[in-house]
Amino acid sequence: MKRSADYLTTQRPVIALQDEYPAGFVDPFHSHQHTQLLYASAGVMSVVTDRTSFVLPPQRALWLPAGTPHEVSCRGPVSLRTLYIDPVRDRQPDGCRVIEVSDFLRALILETASFPPDYDLEGREGRIVALLLDEIERMPNAPYEVRMPVDERLLRVCRAILAEPSDNRDLDDWARLAGMSRRTFTRLFKQETGMGVAVWRQQVRLMEALSLLASGRPVTLVAFDVGYDSPSAFTAMFHRTFGVPPSLYQMREGS
Repeated sequence: MKRSADYLTTQRPVIALQDEYPAGFVDPFHSHQHTQLLYASAGVMSVVTDRTSFVLPPQRALWLPAGTPHEVSCRGPVSLRTLYIDPVRDRQPDGCRVIEVSDFLRALILETASFPPDYDLEGREGRIVALLLDEIERMPNAPYEVRMPVDERLLRVCRAILAEPSDNRDLDDWARLAGMSRRTFTRLFKQETGMGVAVWRQQVRLMEALSLLASGRPVTLVAFDVGYDSPSAFTAMFHRTFGVPPSLYQMREGS
């Protein structure tokens, strides 16, 4: 694994690092002095901060403000491209966001990842980096996140759901895992996440489904992977949420 400290020795608006990670790799909670754009050109990553959980297929990237503690997990093999960005370039320093990655932005990211850390600011590389930053700014946000609780007992439940979205334990089971009464658990969970457990789990399942569909997994298998009893039930929920059936979403993502 490459170390960012070995590369961030030159003052540049963006320095890119590329690396390969095996399935199951976990980079424990850490932070950086630079703002980051995390992008997997291949594979799917999960990123957890102290307040939010994100899923990142290759069509999405995560903007992490400088100093944000985060943990990265790789579902399968991942080709990572990280952009370390001078924090003075961050116009939204207080919040993470998932952005769409167009084909053009992907090409800019991959090209920038080939630059040496001391690239020429006044030459071709500098112009490409300036265009890259402009393109990141204009990308729309994407719905690939859920809010995380602060209470450690609730976090235990949320991490279990994130690890296995198809887990069909009921409310009483989750309350027992948290070591709380059902009433206290439901009240505190909604207070800290803004939604009930069932809705939160549904959001996690839909996030997981989006990443699986983006990777080309068949709709029927995705439905069962994320805990639905039938592909039709999954399709109905997906359509209500995103306005298109999963088959059309998959075609759009692959185009």
